[in-house]
Amino acid sequence: MIKKKLIDKIRVAPGKKVNLKDFDTGWASVPEFKEAGKDAVKQKAAEILEENREELAKAQELLWASDIHSVLVVLQAPDAAGKDGIIKHVMTGLNPQGCEVHSFKQPTAEDLDHNFLWRYMRQVPERGRIGIFNRSYYEDVLVVKVHPEMLDAARLPPGKRGDGFWEKRYEDINNFEHHLVRNGTLVLKFFLHISKDEQKKRFLERLENPDKHWKFSAADLTERGFWDEYTKAFEDALSATSTKWAPWYVIPADHKWVSRTLISDILVNSIDSLELEFPKVSEQKLAALTEAKKQLEQE
Repeated sequence: MIKKKLIDKIRVAPGKKVNLKDFDTGWASVPEFKEAGKDAVKQKAAEILEENREELAKAQELLWASDIHSVLVVLQAPDAAGKDGIIKHVMTGLNPQGCEVHSFKQPTAEDLDHNFLWRYMRQVPERGRIGIFNRSYYEDVLVVKVHPEMLDAARLPPGKRGDGFWEKRYEDINNFEHHLVRNGTLVLKFFLHISKDEQKKRFLERLENPDKHWKFSAADLTERGFWDEYTKAFEDALSATSTKWAPWYVIPADHKWVSRTLISDILVNSIDSLELEFPKVSEQKLAALTEAKKQLEQE
């Protein structure tokens, strides 16, 4: 388990004005790590990640059996920050029947005929399940905010598209998440905080390795040109939508082993905090089970 003070360091307090320069993107986020050295910290992270995979599998079984709560994991990040790797490496060992991943592309004509939250509402996990949004409704206050011309396709009622417009969208998101939490969904939101230099390095790796060419899109380079605008949009969204019921965690993402370990730890501890129990068996059912066992033993 990772120390609480480190988790508190990356959790965005409700009402806090976020400046991403205040959050580390690397591995040495606390003095103890620097003293131990990168190799030692990396080894310990690997051990914690392996333990958390086992604990997460147990937590999922409890979640499924109790059938009261669900878990929604929201992943947001700049391109190449490692969202797919988080899903692959952290969720290894989960029962696929109880875990669903949704990646949202450009909205369809049907999506645009509804409010901006509609297509995401349809995919929230049912009780007992873990749902992962690989990008989410936050795209509508990130990409759309950086490229406001996208609003033209949304056929919205006439009105100004200034600060007040975005504040209302943040309010809609907060209300939506509060509704989910009140009805039993644990909402965990992770922003993978990658540096511009590390993103450049990963883009170059994709361009230099033929096996990774499929991962690169010209649009990635175009959007990189809006780095400052995206940083501001992320800061605004994190500031406005990190709440007591659905906080944001700013995850250092320059080293994949750091982000994977942190997210796995937060997942396990957050589900454990629900204090789930396996369903109690009635006396009548228990008697029936005892009789069934007796019959099997006598065969």
